[in-house]
Amino acid sequence: MSESVLESRKETKIIGKHVYGNLYECDKNLINSEEYLKETVLNAIKLANMHLVEVKSWTMSGEKGGVSVIALITESHITIHTWVEYNYASVDVYTCGNKSNPTKAFNYIVERLKPKFYTVHKVKRDGFRIFEK
Repeated sequence: MSESVLESRKETKIIGKHVYGNLYECDKNLINSEEYLKETVLNAIKLANMHLVEVKSWTMSGEKGGVSVIALITESHITIHTWVEYNYASVDVYTCGNKSNPTKAFNYIVERLKPKFYTVHKVKRDGFRIFEK
């Protein structure tokens, strides 16, 4: 890349907030309900000041079945993937910009899925730092 491109990139801050985690020992009835999970994601979007583009969901049957919900939002995405056999769900909330609150969305989803315990990871995605060196 030329120096002028790098210089112009230094002036443009690219910031994303990524909150993701694992939910353990969730209520099987909740994590096996496609409609409940879809409703949960849609409510999380509103609560966290995000803007829905499209949501898709589907149920996988069989021994290791579960539900997946993927919401494309103007700011990025929210996903929930569940494995009913393991009472487990993974949650991923990624946003760009400063107006949305991915932590609020993540916490709401945790509250709705009622895990006995969970992990949460928070990462600031800052492309600006790549060009500071």
